[in-house]
Amino acid sequence: MDKNAKILIVGHNDILEQTLTGHFQSYGFKNVVSSSAIALNTTIQPSVYECFSKYRPEYVFLASTRSGGIEANQRQAGEFIYHNLESQNNVIYAAHKFGVKKLLFLASSCVYPKNCPQPIREEYLLTGDLEKTSEPYAVAKIAGIKLCQAYRRQYGLNAIVAIPPTLFGPGSDVCLETAHVMGALIYKFCEAVKNNQKQVVVWGTGRPRREFLYTDDFAQGCHLLMDRYEGEKVIHMGYGSDLTIQELAQMIQRVSGFQGEVVFDESKPDGTLQKLLDNSDIRQLGWQSKVSLEEGIRRTYEWHKNRDKGLEEERIKGIKD
Repeated sequence: MDKNAKILIVGHNDILEQTLTGHFQSYGFKNVVSSSAIALNTTIQPSVYECFSKYRPEYVFLASTRSGGIEANQRQAGEFIYHNLESQNNVIYAAHKFGVKKLLFLASSCVYPKNCPQPIREEYLLTGDLEKTSEPYAVAKIAGIKLCQAYRRQYGLNAIVAIPPTLFGPGSDVCLETAHVMGALIYKFCEAVKNNQKQVVVWGTGRPRREFLYTDDFAQGCHLLMDRYEGEKVIHMGYGSDLTIQELAQMIQRVSGFQGEVVFDESKPDGTLQKLLDNSDIRQLGWQSKVSLEEGIRRTYEWHKNRDKGLEEERIKGIKD
């Protein structure tokens, strides 16, 4: 991609969209449009058509996702499957009709069977039952993968599919009702320190293992794939190692300086026990993560702490005014 390429980043005003938009702008790309900036409703096909007609994107990053942690995935299952299906169908179809040069569809590790071998290889897709707590969201993402592959075969659409692990960084969702485990734990420990709490409660046993990727590394990976990858095969953008939820909680506790007790509520579900992506294919293209997990957590924790402090100062100022 040259610096004058027309780029459309389709997201949900979330960390994926914000990270990709900021990345390409920082690299001097002059024609970057995000769906949130133009208030694009991707579930309405005429609106998507109008967007493609007006901006004529050459490269499309399809990161539009409604998802969350275990609780949100269960409570909003219908919303997640509907929104993701509608959004990705409309954007992929428009990319075909308007002849974009390339589309990158971002899926999720939730698409793989609950009990598949580790590390997860791309060919394990559709070889077993999905994790029930994330099944509706996963089904939508699987449909997106297959739609990209089908349009590539039938119409020649240059669509590629990448699967990152759970992303985190400044801008992460830290709402307890919708956040993934990383954002939820950062919020909990930050609140515990601020309010001098004696304990932090973590859902589940703490034994499940999870893989995380810092947003800057994610953006670099997407940029590289758009430049260098042309295959139909799904490609993983993995960190390369994982850790237990207990180890994650201990790491965030260390970063936060929390001195209290960490309690695991085993009455809550664990979800899939492990989701470690085999990242050998993308490493062969020259990509690997650069930001360590602890450094990424430190940056994200500081962002949330400063953001929280700023919101409190604004609240106090509003009361005085």
